[in-house]
Amino acid sequence: MKQSEEIRVLRTETCNTLSGSAKITYNIGCTPDSKIYFRIANNTGGGFYSNEWVTWDAIQQALKQCPKDVPITSLFLYPLFKGKSVNTPSFLLAALKHLKLVQPLKDKKRNYELLDFKPFNDEMKAMTSSKVAMHVAKKKAANKKTSVSKKKTSKKTATSRHRKTA
Repeated sequence: MKQSEEIRVLRTETCNTLSGSAKITYNIGCTPDSKIYFRIANNTGGGFYSNEWVTWDAIQQALKQCPKDVPITSLFLYPLFKGKSVNTPSFLLAALKHLKLVQPLKDKKRNYELLDFKPFNDEMKAMTSSKVAMHVAKKKAANKKTSVSKKKTSKKTATSRHRKTA
């Protein structure tokens, strides 16, 4: 995609982070050729996040690469944000949970399973073919630093950046 291509924002949603300690705001948008994108737009917590746009195709591919016998964790989304904030994959997973594209496994903290993408894909197809637009955002070049931070970083956030999820 050309770095100057515009993304039409279709939806802006707010939900809890996976830990429930803060709220994130995320955008879902599309390009003129109807390619769907996600980005994290805000975080009420103290941690860093990347606000770069990531394609829905890349997200689906990352999630579907997970072996069937292994639960989904945010680790499967890390390759989408290589060299970016380690919080962003978890924030994206929280957005996917909010959209009912994944759901928590019972008795397994921080483990999820995929749900049916078809209802979401159908909704996005309808929205991309309509003229719905909250606003138009320029897609940032992938090689530019796009991490965003809040001024305060709690000790809990700082230590959780280095903890692996099981």
